[in-house]
Amino acid sequence: MVDKILFVDDEPAVLDGYKRMLHREFEVDTAGGGKQGLAATHEHGPYSVVISDMRMPEMNGAQFFAQLRQTAPDTIRILLTGYTDLSAAMDAVNEGNIFRFLTKPCEKEVLARAITTGLVQYRLVKAEKELLEKTLMGSIKVLTDVLSASSPEAFGRSMRIARVVRHLVSKFNLPAPWRFETAAMLSQLGCVTLDPELINAAYLGQQLSPEDQSRFDSHPQVAKDLLGNIPRLEPIAWMISQQLTREAVHKIPSDATTASAQAIVLGAKMLKLAVAFDSCKLSGLSDEDAIARLEKRGEFARDLLDALKHLAPEDARMELRKVSTTKLTLGMILQHEIRTRTGMLMVAKGQEVTHALLIKIANFSRAGAIDDEIMALVPV
Repeated sequence: MVDKILFVDDEPAVLDGYKRMLHREFEVDTAGGGKQGLAATHEHGPYSVVISDMRMPEMNGAQFFAQLRQTAPDTIRILLTGYTDLSAAMDAVNEGNIFRFLTKPCEKEVLARAITTGLVQYRLVKAEKELLEKTLMGSIKVLTDVLSASSPEAFGRSMRIARVVRHLVSKFNLPAPWRFETAAMLSQLGCVTLDPELINAAYLGQQLSPEDQSRFDSHPQVAKDLLGNIPRLEPIAWMISQQLTREAVHKIPSDATTASAQAIVLGAKMLKLAVAFDSCKLSGLSDEDAIARLEKRGEFARDLLDALKHLAPEDARMELRKVSTTKLTLGMILQHEIRTRTGMLMVAKGQEVTHALLIKIANFSRAGAIDDEIMALVPV
């Protein structure tokens, strides 16, 4: 992917000059002011490096970069300023909004060298972020596999919740969608501390003793405590902690930016809705009746409920078949629970077949501990 550069200035002649001067070395776009620059990054980004003039009407360069930092935090920001603006430029650097500033007029060699340095920094940041996210996703995969092995009911529910959250995230085009899907996948992690019978009774909405209800209601906080010390999972842990609360907002992570905080709060609301929707479905309601019941509760935002109405049925583009345990493949959805011949629940109904689950079923099947055929939804 080619690194793109954006110049922002309110003078068209200056922008034309930058483009003529640098078009052979870099892929250059231009925008005629701060508002246009923000629109360009939204419509044509991401940009690796953005260079902005300081003095512009309506929104100066420092104000533009402060907003750009919220929407495109990885983009490298370079400020062009006159000598009279040095104090404001230094303040912008100290506040963390600017990678560096250059004084005007700026020679081509100086500007090109600054852009090249910015590109190197951008690539380093992106490479480190990609490595960290891959490491995180590997850790998350291990946690979900542990949940699958220790609590099939909880894992099955997390898979159903993740399907709903994935749909909602796609409707709202949220940044870093992996965070919200991860929150859904790990939302039931705290259930590893609970008795399987208690988990099943709670999921089915059965009457619990006050002590059992309190234990079940604490599972989101248990998950939050388990995940809270893992770097970059703090927002995910917070979202998980909100799934059973009456109010979606308590205290968001202190290091979250304004835009990030808004997305995290929306993610918590999505997760809470997905959990409530799954509870309605477990009680035997259709999708339409479940949404109608949630509407009456008055706890959920109208735009989220409207988006939920467009959730594709679980069996869309799939057909129900009896499948041999040796023929199961990734992506199939089990349509009845799997119990061992001693009655122990091994896999919950509605669970999607994963790599870890394939190994688990194969091991139990070879030992003759489960039936050889399973009803499953198979992709057509």
